[in-house]
Amino acid sequence: MSYLTYIFPIAAALGVIYMAWRWTPIFADPFEDAPESPVRPDEGAGEEAAPRRRPRLSFAQPEGRITRRDALLALAITLVYAAVAFTGLGNMSSPQSFCKFTERGRYVDIALPEETEITKIRYFCGLHTGEYAVQFSLDGENWTDAGTLEQGYTEIFKWMDSTEEGFTPGRARHVRLIASDELWLGEIVLYGADGERLDAATFGYDAGCAPLFDEQGAVPEQIDYLNSTYFDEIYHARTAVEQLENVYPYEITHPPLGKLIIAAGIALWGLTPFGWRFAGTLFGALMLPILYSFLKRMLRSTSVAACGTLIFAFDFMHFVQTRIATIDTYAVFFILLMYLFMWRFVSGGKWRYLALSGLFFGLGAASKWTCIYAGAGLAVIWLIYWITRRRREGFWRDFLSNCGFCLVFFVALPCAVYYASYYFYGTARGLEGGVGMFFTRDYLEIVLHNQEYMWNYHSGLVAEHPYASRWYQWLVDARPILYYLVRFDDGTKMAFGAFLNPIFCWAGLLAVIANAILAVKDRDGRALFIVAGYLAQFLPWVLVTRLTFAYHYFPCEVFMVLALCHVFTRLGERQPWTANRQMYVFTAACVLLFIAFYPVLTGVRTPTWYTTGFLKWFPSWPF
Repeated sequence: MSYLTYIFPIAAALGVIYMAWRWTPIFADPFEDAPESPVRPDEGAGEEAAPRRRPRLSFAQPEGRITRRDALLALAITLVYAAVAFTGLGNMSSPQSFCKFTERGRYVDIALPEETEITKIRYFCGLHTGEYAVQFSLDGENWTDAGTLEQGYTEIFKWMDSTEEGFTPGRARHVRLIASDELWLGEIVLYGADGERLDAATFGYDAGCAPLFDEQGAVPEQIDYLNSTYFDEIYHARTAVEQLENVYPYEITHPPLGKLIIAAGIALWGLTPFGWRFAGTLFGALMLPILYSFLKRMLRSTSVAACGTLIFAFDFMHFVQTRIATIDTYAVFFILLMYLFMWRFVSGGKWRYLALSGLFFGLGAASKWTCIYAGAGLAVIWLIYWITRRRREGFWRDFLSNCGFCLVFFVALPCAVYYASYYFYGTARGLEGGVGMFFTRDYLEIVLHNQEYMWNYHSGLVAEHPYASRWYQWLVDARPILYYLVRFDDGTKMAFGAFLNPIFCWAGLLAVIANAILAVKDRDGRALFIVAGYLAQFLPWVLVTRLTFAYHYFPCEVFMVLALCHVFTRLGERQPWTANRQMYVFTAACVLLFIAFYPVLTGVRTPTWYTTGFLKWFPSWPF
C-alpha cells in the first residue's frame, strides 16, 4: 500500500466528521424561538406565562407533491444510471441449444477429418452435475482414456477448459464423451497442437449431437464474468432456468419469487449473462424513481430528493449488487415499496396505502426471508402510529377495524402470494397445474417441507469464506465481498466486489444516529420512522452467528439515504446555505468516488498499481 492509500481514507473520514460536526444546529431546542403562551386577561401582569409544551409524537404531516420538474429529474437520473448499469453487464450471446444426455453412460462420438493432436477442450456447462469421460481413438474401435471434463455445481452456465490435472492431450482421429449422469452440454471446442480451434464444420457426428457445434460463434476467446456465471449466480440463475424447464430446483434455500423474476429476464433475452442479469439491473434502476418519490413525499424538497437519489444510484453496493443475478435486489426493491406505502399511510391515514404496503411485504417475503425482518419494522411503526392516536374520539373502533384490515393485507394476502410462488415446484414434482393444485395435500407438503428445509439450512449453516464479514465490519465498510478476481502477467487485473461508497457508509451511519437523537429529543416522527426501518434490517444480523457477507447490509442502505436526507432537511430549516452547500458537495463527492472506483465495481481490466495504490483504503479491502 502506498502512502496515497492512507491519505485518501483519512481525508475522506475527516471530511465526513467535519460535515457531521456542522449538523449540531439540528439538535438545538426547536421550540426556543416559539412565542410564550399568551397571558389570560384575568392574570396579573407579574405572573409568569404558561410553560411551553412539546408536541406529542406524530407521523402526520403534509405530503410533498410530485411536480413535472420532479418527474423529469427522476427520469433523467434513472436513464443516466440505466445507461451506466446496462453497459458491460454481460454477453448477449451464449449457447441456447444443448445436447441432453438423458442418463449415465450416454455418449457422443466425434470423427475428425484426420489424425490430430488434441491439446485442450473448451465447453459450456448446462443443467445438472456430473462429469464427462473423454476417450481418444485412432481407428474408432480401440479407445484410450484421456481424462474427464467436470460439470459440478460450481460450473453451471460457465465456459470451462480441460485442466492439466484432469485431461491428458493426445493424438486422435475420433473423440468420445461419456456422461456420468443426466447432463446438458451446450457447446464444445477442440484445440489442436498449435493452440488454434479445430474447424467444427469438418467434424462428423450424429444429428443428435448437433447442439454441441451449432453455436461456435458464441465461444469466447477468454473466459470471464462477461460470458459465465460468477458467485451465487451458479445457484440462482440455475434455479431460474430449472423453473423455466419444469425441473425441480437444486437451490431451495430461499423462496422462489426472486428466481422467477430472474427467469423472466432469461425468457426475454435468452440464456445469456445479459439475460440472467437483466431483471436485477432493471429493478435496480426502478428503485430510483421510487426512492425519489419517497424522499419528495416525506421531506417535501426537490433538491433533497434529487441529491438523495443520486447518492443511492451511484452507491457501490446498489450498483454492484443489482448487476448480479442473485435475489437480494428484489428484497430491497420490495422493502423500499413497502416502507414507502407505510409512510404514506402513517402520514396521511389512508388505508389503501396500508394495503399496498402489505402486498409488497408479501412479494418481498416470497423473494427472500430478510423481508420478514422489514415486516417487523412495519409492525413497530404501525403500532406506534396507533399509540399516538389513542386519545382520539372513536379510537377503539378505528383501531380494531384496522387490525382486521391488517390481518387481510399483512397475513392472508402475503401468505397467499408466498404459497402461490411455489407453483413450479409443484409442476416439477408431477402435479397438474392450475388453481386446483394449490388445494392438494401434495402441494401443501412441498411448501411446508421447503420451509422446514430453509430454516434448518440457515440456522445450522457452518461454513467459512475468505470474504465473509460480521455486522460490526459493515458499519465502517471494513470488509467488502470480492466477487471476481483475475490477475494477468502484464501487471493488470480484473476484479470487483460489493461494498458501500465509504463516505456514504460513514455519513449514513452518523445520520442514523442523528435521527435516533432527533426521534427521542424532538419527538420527530420522520426520524423515528427511518430509525425503525434501519434497525429492523440491522439488528437481526447482530444475533446471527452463521456466515454473513457485506451484501446483507444492502437493505439498510435505503434507510441510510433517508436518514442523511432528513438531516439535510432539518439543517436547511435553520441554516439553508450551509445545508445546501453540504448536500451538493457531498453528492458530488459520492459521484466522483463512484467514477474513481468504477474499475473495481465492474471488473474493467486495470493496472494493479492503480487499485492497490489508490483504491485499497483498508488492508482488508481485497483490491
